[in-house]
Amino acid sequence: MSYEYDEQLSNLQKPNKNEIDPENQKIFDKNVEFMQENWGFINNLFKVLPLNDKQYIGFLKLKESLFDEETTYLSTIDKEMMGLVISSTNGCTYCLTTHGDILRGLTKNPAWVDTLTYNYRIAKLTDKQRALCDFAYFTTAKPREIDKDQVEKLRAVGFNDHEILEASFVVGFFNYTNRWVSSIGVIPNPGHFNHNRNFK
Repeated sequence: MSYEYDEQLSNLQKPNKNEIDPENQKIFDKNVEFMQENWGFINNLFKVLPLNDKQYIGFLKLKESLFDEETTYLSTIDKEMMGLVISSTNGCTYCLTTHGDILRGLTKNPAWVDTLTYNYRIAKLTDKQRALCDFAYFTTAKPREIDKDQVEKLRAVGFNDHEILEASFVVGFFNYTNRWVSSIGVIPNPGHFNHNRNFK
């Protein structure tokens, strides 16, 4: 069943289904069906971003290129961890709720994820995790001060250059999403706040 865009969930107009490429709508519907079956709710971006359906398809392909575990270098947990540090630094509520939910599901450790969200510096981290978080924070908060030291600090704890390049892509990706998600005012899903919190 094809999704109907009948909710006002951002500062933009609702998508017009008649303007969406039918093949793209099939992709959106497939994602929506997965969310409904596995989460019980739909990520609001799938109700907002089909407004520019071809650009949204491009975004989904970019995201897949960074998070497909069969073709990438860093773990999904490490990348989602970096995403929380970046989103916390930028104050992106929507991204904190969605990616906090994802990371809780991956780690089964809600308290650790919440600590990362509040202040990663007091979270229990390995040396490599802390280096990634420091890298994510510094390159987000102090872009004018980035120099070769940021790469050397990652190398010093054992990251190779494939992993460092991917870490840089991840920083760029989350800063990119934080900016436009905040700009268009997407409303966070109520379901994300409580999802993946009880693993007893």
